[in-house]
Amino acid sequence: MIREPAQVTIDASGRVEIPLGILAEAGLDTGSVVLAYSDGDGRILLRRLTDAIDDLLHGEAL
Repeated sequence: MIREPAQVTIDASGRVEIPLGILAEAGLDTGSVVLAYSDGDGRILLRRLTDAIDDLLHGEAL
């Protein structure tokens, strides 16, 4: 499967709308809880909250 990036725009209130196709490809659906954080190198990462908590409990870094 070829994955293509989608261009999104940050609105005046700082919100971004991610296309549902990208979210579905990542296994996320409407109502999913995600943790958003900066990797410090210009990237913004999204993780399922449950996956992030699991990583913390097992000693893996975010």
